[in-house]
Amino acid sequence: METLRYCLRKLIYSLPLLFGVTLISFVLMVYFGPDKTYDLLGRNPTIEEINEIRHQLGYDKSFFVRYLEYVQQVITFDFGYSDSTGEKVTTILSKTIPVSIMLVTPGFLLGHIIGISLALLAAQNRATFIDKLVMSSSVVGMSISYLIVIIATQLIFCSNYGLNLFPVYGWEVNSLSDYVYYTTVPTMSAVFVAVGYNTRFYRAILVEETTRDHIRTAKAFGHSPTTILMKHVLKNALIPIITRIVFTIPFVVIGGSLLLESYFGIPGVGLVTYDAITTGDLPVLKAVIVLITFLFIGVVSIVDVLYRMVDPRITLK
Repeated sequence: METLRYCLRKLIYSLPLLFGVTLISFVLMVYFGPDKTYDLLGRNPTIEEINEIRHQLGYDKSFFVRYLEYVQQVITFDFGYSDSTGEKVTTILSKTIPVSIMLVTPGFLLGHIIGISLALLAAQNRATFIDKLVMSSSVVGMSISYLIVIIATQLIFCSNYGLNLFPVYGWEVNSLSDYVYYTTVPTMSAVFVAVGYNTRFYRAILVEETTRDHIRTAKAFGHSPTTILMKHVLKNALIPIITRIVFTIPFVVIGGSLLLESYFGIPGVGLVTYDAITTGDLPVLKAVIVLITFLFIGVVSIVDVLYRMVDPRITLK
C-alpha cells in the first residue's frame, strides 16, 4: 500500500513535466509547425477556399483552444491519422512498438550483463594487464560511431563481401529461429557500442566501492576476493547500476532502435519515427514524443521502488 501511494505521488509530481513537454512540443510542432493549408489545395485557390481549409484544420482558433485540444489528444493518446499513410497513429504504434521491444531487448540485456561482468573482472584485477585490456577495449567501443558499427557488421555478416549469413534487410518473424535470424546482427551492433560505455561506467563505481571501509574490514576477516566482490562490492553498487539501466530504457526503445531499424529495414517505432521526421508527419511525431515522456515518467515513478527493494534502509517519501 505504501508503494502504491508513493507511485501515485510520483505521478502527481510528474504533471509539471508533462505540462512542460506538451507545451513545448505544441509550440514548436503544432502552433509554429508546418502549414498544411496549401498542401490540401489545388493551384490558384480562392480566398474562400483557403479560409475554409484553415477552418477545417483549426488554424483560425486561438492559441489556448488549440493547446487544450492538443492536451486532450495527449490524455486520450488519440493523435488521429498519419499524414503519410492515412493509418490511425495508435494502430501504427501498436504494431511497431512490440517489434522495437523484440529488437532492442537482447542487445539491451547483453550490453549491461557483459558490461557488469567485464567491470567486475577489471575491478578485481585493478591496475593489472587484465584491467588495462578491458578498459582499452571499452575505449575502442566508445570511440567508434554507432553508424560505422552497423555498416561494418552488415558488411561482415550480411553481404556477399563477408560471410553472408544473415539478412541485410527486412523482418519476417514467425518463429524463434526467425527471431534469432533477424536480430543477431542488430544485437551485435548494439552490444558492441553499449558494452564500451557500460563497462567504463560500471568499472568506475565498482572500483570506488572497493575503497570503502567495510571492504577493508571484510578483507581483514579473511573473506575470499570473489565473495567480497559479489557479496559486498556488487551488492552495494546496485543503486547506481539500477539507475543507469532503468533510465536508459526510454531512449533505447525509441532512439536506440532508430538507427538499427532504419539501416536494417525493421518495421519498428524507430523506423516509423525516422520516416515521420523525413516526411514531416506531425501526428506520428507528436505521439512518439508523448510516448517517450510517459516512459520517462514511468521510470521516475518506479526507480525509487527498485532502490527500496535492493536497500531496505531507503525510505519512500
